[in-house]
Amino acid sequence: MASHDTSQQPVTFRRATAADAVEVATVYIASRRGAAAYLLTVGTDAEIRSFVIDRMVPEHETWVAEVGGRIVAVLVLDGDEVNQFYVAPADQRRGVGGAMLAHARQLRPAGLRLWAFQRNTPARHFYEARGFIAKKFTDGATNMEREADVLYEWTP
Repeated sequence: MASHDTSQQPVTFRRATAADAVEVATVYIASRRGAAAYLLTVGTDAEIRSFVIDRMVPEHETWVAEVGGRIVAVLVLDGDEVNQFYVAPADQRRGVGGAMLAHARQLRPAGLRLWAFQRNTPARHFYEARGFIAKKFTDGATNMEREADVLYEWTP
């Protein structure tokens, strides 16, 4: 487990387990709701919770960040792609997301890529400030939300 000191308490990282799935789903849903100005939510809370508990956590490389024993962020890796990345709204802008992204870089030292919605300016600034470069812009025809997006890549 890697550890980074952000504000008062250290952030620790570990693989999510089935026992974490309900808490992971809570962070996932709260974060998506908090980003509602930038992110359309597809599916009801119950459908999202079921997806996280039954599929995402058990079937994918899901990592959690904890502060004081509480899950504050979730990151899913699929090869070199950050497939999902959510920080609980109350823990945003406290260094948790940056620390978790640094952890993902340690796990994938050859490089990472991820998609962000074009209108999600805070997320785009976050990734760009951490060395991710916009490589491709789309009209969103291939994503579930049908929202214009941008592919970012980070290479060491």
